[in-house]
Amino acid sequence: MRSCLRLIWCVVLAVVASAQEEVVASAVAHARAHPQGDAPASFVVADYRRDLRDLPIGVFDSGVGGLTVLEAIKAHDRHHNLTGAEGADGVPDFAGESFVYFGDQANMPYGNYSAVGRTDFLRELVLRDALFLLGRRHARGAKPPVKAIVIACNTATAYGLEDIRSAVKAWGVPVIVVGVVEAGAQGLAETAEGAQGGVAVLATVGTCASNAYPKAIVKVSGRPVRQLGSATLAAAIEGDPSVKTPIRDIIRAEVGAFLRSASADQAVTIDTLMLGCTHYPLVADEISEAFAYWRDQPDADGRKPYARLVAPKLKQVDPAAWTAEALWRSLHGAKMRVEPKSTARDLFFVSVPNPAWPGVGLAADGSLTYEYKYGRQPGQVGREDTINVPLTADMLPAPTARLVREKLPLTWKSLQPAR
Repeated sequence: MRSCLRLIWCVVLAVVASAQEEVVASAVAHARAHPQGDAPASFVVADYRRDLRDLPIGVFDSGVGGLTVLEAIKAHDRHHNLTGAEGADGVPDFAGESFVYFGDQANMPYGNYSAVGRTDFLRELVLRDALFLLGRRHARGAKPPVKAIVIACNTATAYGLEDIRSAVKAWGVPVIVVGVVEAGAQGLAETAEGAQGGVAVLATVGTCASNAYPKAIVKVSGRPVRQLGSATLAAAIEGDPSVKTPIRDIIRAEVGAFLRSASADQAVTIDTLMLGCTHYPLVADEISEAFAYWRDQPDADGRKPYARLVAPKLKQVDPAAWTAEALWRSLHGAKMRVEPKSTARDLFFVSVPNPAWPGVGLAADGSLTYEYKYGRQPGQVGREDTINVPLTADMLPAPTARLVREKLPLTWKSLQPAR
């Protein structure tokens, strides 16, 4: 019986691996068929046969949450700009760089694709994101190619990091690829001195389903990990009108449910929070407040059932800062950094539904319907049911714009029109 089950499991794994290889192979073949970058999801091969140092750095996410990673990169100052030696010099480490940011807003949230069995389509979306950054085309003109790709999305990193690296290698493109999950786990290992308790990973349902953070954290630290997956918080931070519950109430309710489950399992005391979704640094204070609230909340008998579960002082780990460090180390090692210059200008793009695409499913507000969004299958890398357009600050929902303006000042400044 055991040998039979083992055989079945091996067959399942083989089928999954074959499907994953097919997704990558399809993207690789599509780009190779369009070496002039004249089709959606393609790039100009000649752009990557020259010195890449003056090209911008590409950053992408499933929405605007990745702007927190861009902010961390722009603010990063851990090295001397002239020598590369460790130690801040008062000049941001990426002062000479420009950036191209892309948020796949029309196809978000990425975290829901795994829940409906569409991880292969998600992986195709992630490869399309990378191809957009590598290429020159967008719906209203041209953009520069990029010398590095930062996957500023935890779910996209979990499901697509190795795919992008495999595709880049197959194309023979010398582009650096960095993901937030590896960087976050390394950051926890390097900065959580004295913290020996459990780690709570707060992320989307999709990121939690991938088990990427527990694997990465256990690998570098061996500490126990417990995950809190949210299906709505990222969308609420984005300003999704379908989410009616206030952000603070969502966080408090989900943290309470998480602690009830941990208490029932007699989990170890949690002393570290991993902000495993790029949106969550925007509400980091609210997350800390929720854990403090439940730690001090008495039950009907006047006892505090969660006081043991939550350490008096919680350390938060934001993978964004460590993604910036991983990017710096990679660019420095490859001698692909540029000298500071005043002409650097960032570009921002976002995807929107394309009503001209045959059979596209559109809701009353113009967004993709849930059934259409999560019913698609991989196999059309060049599909254009969504198109990518320039993003400006006035396109952001009011709550999101306020968060970006107040908490991401460098990025907010870059979003303003050139003068």
